[in-house]
Amino acid sequence: MSGLLRIHWAIAPKTAPRPLINCNRCGTVKAYCSSGKFRVNANGKRIDVWLIYRCIDCDNSWNFGIFERCNRRDIEPALLQALESNDPALARRHAFDVVALRNRIGRIEEFPDVAVRKRRLGDTREAATVLELQLGLDMPTSLRLDRLLAGELGISRSRLQALEEKELLILGRDGAKALRKPAREGMTIRIDLVGEPDREAIISAAGG
Repeated sequence: MSGLLRIHWAIAPKTAPRPLINCNRCGTVKAYCSSGKFRVNANGKRIDVWLIYRCIDCDNSWNFGIFERCNRRDIEPALLQALESNDPALARRHAFDVVALRNRIGRIEEFPDVAVRKRRLGDTREAATVLELQLGLDMPTSLRLDRLLAGELGISRSRLQALEEKELLILGRDGAKALRKPAREGMTIRIDLVGEPDREAIISAAGG
C-alpha cells in the first residue's frame, strides 16, 4: 500500500512502581523505591539475593527477594556477576517487575509516565494516508493506550474513540476495548487519515 507509513514506538516507563509498606520507623504505610542495589548473601552452597528498597521519607530499608536459598550452581556465572556488581539494567528489570512486587506486597503505587522513541520503518512518507504504529515496550506500563496515543499524536481521546467507531482506527486482534487498557508489547495500531485536515500534523507527531 503506497500510502501506508509504518512507525515503531519504543516505549520505556520512566518511574518504577513503588510498593506500599508499613514502615516501622515512620509508623505508617509509606512508599518504598528501589535503591538500584542488590544484597547478595552466600552461606555455603546456598545463596540469597535481594533488591534493596528504601522508604521515601526515612530511608528505612526493605529487601525484595530475587533468589532465596538457591543453590549457587543454579545461577549462571554472568548473572551472579551482574547481581554482585549491581548491574543497572538488571536492577531496573527487577524494579519494574510489577507482577512479582504485587505478589509479594499486594499494594503497589504505579506511574504512567513514559519516554517514547519513534523510528520510521521503510521510506514511505509523501502522500501517506494510513498510519501504522508498532509498539515495543521494554517494561510493562500502566499507561492506557488512549492516553498514550492522545498525548503522542496531539489529538483528543474522544476523537480516537470516534475514529475507532468509524473503523478508521483499527487495533488488530486487540479490539476496541484495548483503547482503555494499558499499552502492551507488540500492539499494532492502524489509523486511516484520509480526509483528516490535520493529517500532516498527526503524521509528524507520530514520528513520520
